[in-house]
Amino acid sequence: MPEPTDQTTIGKGRGFRQIAGSTLIVMIAFAAAKLLSLVQTVVITQNFGLSDEWDAFVAANRIPELIFTLIAGGALSHAFIPIFSGLLTRGETQHAWRTASHIINSIFVVTFCISLLVFIFAPWLVTHVVASGFEARWQSETAMLMRILLLGTLIFSVSGIVMGILQSHQHFTLPALAPLCFDVGILFGVLVLAPRWGARGIATGAVIGAAAHLWIQVPGLIHYRARWWPQLGWRDPLLWRVVRLMLPRVAGLGVFSLNFLIMTNLASRLGSGSVSALDWGWRLMQIPQTLLGTALGTVIFPTLAALNERGDQEGKRASFAGSLRMLIVTCIPATAGLLIIGQPLLSLLERGAFDASATQLVYFCLQFFALGLLAHAALEVVARSFYAEQDTLTPLWAALLGAALNLFLALWFSGVLLGRPNQQRVGGLALANTLGVILEVTLLLWWLRRRWRDIGQRELWQSTRCATLATLVMAAVLWLSHTLWHAAIPRNLGSNLALVGVQCLLGLSVYLFTAWRLGMQELRELITLWPGRSPAHMEKESKP
Repeated sequence: MPEPTDQTTIGKGRGFRQIAGSTLIVMIAFAAAKLLSLVQTVVITQNFGLSDEWDAFVAANRIPELIFTLIAGGALSHAFIPIFSGLLTRGETQHAWRTASHIINSIFVVTFCISLLVFIFAPWLVTHVVASGFEARWQSETAMLMRILLLGTLIFSVSGIVMGILQSHQHFTLPALAPLCFDVGILFGVLVLAPRWGARGIATGAVIGAAAHLWIQVPGLIHYRARWWPQLGWRDPLLWRVVRLMLPRVAGLGVFSLNFLIMTNLASRLGSGSVSALDWGWRLMQIPQTLLGTALGTVIFPTLAALNERGDQEGKRASFAGSLRMLIVTCIPATAGLLIIGQPLLSLLERGAFDASATQLVYFCLQFFALGLLAHAALEVVARSFYAEQDTLTPLWAALLGAALNLFLALWFSGVLLGRPNQQRVGGLALANTLGVILEVTLLLWWLRRRWRDIGQRELWQSTRCATLATLVMAAVLWLSHTLWHAAIPRNLGSNLALVGVQCLLGLSVYLFTAWRLGMQELRELITLWPGRSPAHMEKESKP
């Protein structure tokens, strides 16, 4: 059941415990979704490996994913939530629902028209934009897969807005469960449909998952007494205000997505399996990025928007700095973990069509993506700080500069410009992406500090110092244990599985112990979330 929310409380500042508690709910749901994704990964890698067929599926998903991202995904939600939250904060409930209806109806119509054009011109888009390096057979298959996946994009055009509506009510449970339902649909496609239909079965499962993504959120709309009007509402000034706020964000996401399209095209020239390796490396990096950055960004955004509506500048600074500190102390050790444990973790997938060479290629990409984990996670919070103020232009400039660097380095590192295609050069595409997003986040932090004058940089530096020291100790212990383990125990599936489990527990224990000894404030704050614990209680316990 949706957690009850009093409309009068929307817009009031939320404390650390409330934000952290909501984030924990979202993280648990996201973790369950990622667990299902890992099951999918095991089955898919066994059956497809780094093959031409899976390359075709990955390439086919680029444009449907792009349509959703630009029209009904991140661009719309970041423009819609501040407007919708503001109406709820002011008690204009009926106006809020009418505006939401206009946006849902208009977005669906626009998405349908664009999807229809893509459906018709799918073969041309594949051969000239997405995968010009594929053989003719796989270009045809990519076009067919793209047409199936477009059905899911239509459903997401509505479901994405519904997520924004529920999050504006400070309700995060059902929106967090929606990705889990989507992954259940894909898993159905992987286990039941793929053995008969191949990659087309997985695409069909994705459409089923999209429908489940929408269905699970309907009880939330009923709970908040949603109202709907069958109108496009193109004379509604708030609709056009949302559109104006969307356009810079659309441009920013469009540049990011265009970069990924170019990276896919470049990877298609680097040999069979390169597109798949790039995609698997990105997916694995996104596991901690989603659990940490996306979860926290999802929770903090409505809060920042409501605080901005109230003019609470100090509250915004505190919420922003606290969120960023949490990302610093979790993403830095997670990066080290991916670099050290990534290879034995990937080796667990070595069966069927996924062999040792596939492990090496995916890990090669994963290493370079992992270096950008903190930047990708921080972007979820930093960019939303601008969107909460209804400023979508500043993040656009940062995205353009980051994308320009990404594109230049992708062409250079991949070796395509030099005429030296090599499968290993696909890692250069991952490194280019990492350096591009680091530049983007650095620029946004610099601009935000100039605007707010203070973003808690002293506390941020202290958190970075503690997290880095604790991570260095953790990394040394993990490296030593890895070396001793392989010196004493032969490498096989069982020993690799045991090694991953031991290193995860050992790394977490060493990091937490070291961080506690260094006096990491964020760790102490998290402990206060335990029932019956409070800062005063802890202070009393710490006295002799």
